[in-house]
Amino acid sequence: MKIGIVCEGKIPRDKRAPFSPKQCASMPAMFPGLGLIVQPCEWRSFTDEEYRKEGVTMSADLSSCDVIMGIKEMPVAQMMPGKKHLFFSHTIKKQPHNKALMRSLIEKKIQMIDYETLTDPDLNRIIGFGHYAGIVGAYNGIRAYGLRYKLFELKPAHQCADRVELDKELKKISLPNIKIIVTGNGRVANGAIEVLGALKIRRITPYEFMQFSFREATYSQMHSYNYNESPDGSPWDTQKFYSHPETFRSTFGKYSRHCDLLIHCSYWDPRAPKLFTREEMRTPDFRISVIADVTCDINGSVPSTTRSSSIAEPFYGYDPVSEQEGGAFDNKNITVMAVDNLPCELPRDASENFGKELMEKVIPALTGKDADGLIERATICRDGKLMPRFSYLADYIQ
Repeated sequence: MKIGIVCEGKIPRDKRAPFSPKQCASMPAMFPGLGLIVQPCEWRSFTDEEYRKEGVTMSADLSSCDVIMGIKEMPVAQMMPGKKHLFFSHTIKKQPHNKALMRSLIEKKIQMIDYETLTDPDLNRIIGFGHYAGIVGAYNGIRAYGLRYKLFELKPAHQCADRVELDKELKKISLPNIKIIVTGNGRVANGAIEVLGALKIRRITPYEFMQFSFREATYSQMHSYNYNESPDGSPWDTQKFYSHPETFRSTFGKYSRHCDLLIHCSYWDPRAPKLFTREEMRTPDFRISVIADVTCDINGSVPSTTRSSSIAEPFYGYDPVSEQEGGAFDNKNITVMAVDNLPCELPRDASENFGKELMEKVIPALTGKDADGLIERATICRDGKLMPRFSYLADYIQ
């Protein structure tokens, strides 16, 4: 089998890669019979010369490859008929902007294996960039708080050479006795908590968050059961919440009156209640002044996330009274960070971590025997047809 690594074609340009140069060089020995070709690319975080120094074959022509791998959605013209493709297609939620891409996957009889659909037998995702999204999202949230209150200035994450330099930046600052909430319990939230740990911020329970004041900066990790409840007062039922989240209501208000900085990392089902409403954001006891929305669901669980922001301009302001966008650090506004491609700010570290997961969990199934059906489960379409698990996309491609 031969794998081709594409030069990312989507604009804005993505600097990440599925594998680092050293990982590419090590794979043929790990997986006998495997070959790799990497397309030259001017904007990739790893230079062409770094790949060449490791003895990796470089060529613009990937026609001899069996598998084509990238990161972001591939432009339709870049996709190769009849081959296996792996990238984040952003189609499984019927995203309107990718209808043409989905149709092309069918028309070109491509076997589409989406990183987002690579799951264990219980359908839990096994790979992703979420950890680095959490790291950069929390860093950006802390940076925004420092800028808003003129406490300190951190170097933008994308100007840091790597995670080591980012951690050095954090060591330069100290926070006042603010209260921070991190929502979620997955890899995104764990990444955010790593950053708070690097700052040596004290972790407290949700009860302590509401009941006590502290002389130091503190944070609390909130799970779905901490800020949702059944209207009939029945005990928490996790399975019911995941199956019918529309039957629950949010109780986040009991925390928002004590919170200064919200780092939102929790997955949100559109059927579930929002964390809080626009009306609640206008009340005098809504205390949150900075929101780092790592999930970046536009008009989703956080009403102030009205659009995504960019790496170059990560912050904007939301006026809860007029419900309009304004200056990022105006006193009347809530500061919003909603960058939708956060791992791109540390592309080398994020790529190496992603490549490690691919080599451990995916490449063995891709190049050998797909013993537990990993590749089969993740395949959205093949030979011009949707796979049964994704048959619900039929109306999407009409």
